[in-house]
Amino acid sequence: PLAPASPHPILSEYQGVRLMLQRRLVLALPLAFLAAGSAYTLMQPAQADTTLDAETAFQRVQAGDLLLVDIRQPEEWAETGSPKGAQRLDLRSPDFLDQLTALAEGDTTRPIALICASGGRSARTATALTEAGFTSVLDVSEGMLGSSAGPGWLARGLPVVSD
Repeated sequence: PLAPASPHPILSEYQGVRLMLQRRLVLALPLAFLAAGSAYTLMQPAQADTTLDAETAFQRVQAGDLLLVDIRQPEEWAETGSPKGAQRLDLRSPDFLDQLTALAEGDTTRPIALICASGGRSARTATALTEAGFTSVLDVSEGMLGSSAGPGWLARGLPVVSD
């Protein structure tokens, strides 16, 4: 159907063209978004699961195949202790990357899991370390205190060490 008739022939033609363009846009726009989303997904690197629950992290530390690093601040360590088997490394430390590299004995392929209070800092730091060249960084996303990812190290009753 064409646009309603207009008393002026040029306006009538303009309205018809406008209606046709609107219909094409309505049909083409969803396809454009779909194509753009597909292209974005295809351009993203394939990533293995980058999170770990607290129980699995503890089991892997006990088995000796994971370096667990508690990246919280000293005040937090004093309040709750740190996971048994974890290395303490304050994220705010100016030489954090050098210290972490030393803990990993220079091996940027070594599996490393980061834990903080509730998973926020550990997730951001895991991403930054991956961008810095570490290839196997995991985030204990439930943290020490729990989050939407799980109850947390403490609520699970996993062992901690205190000063």
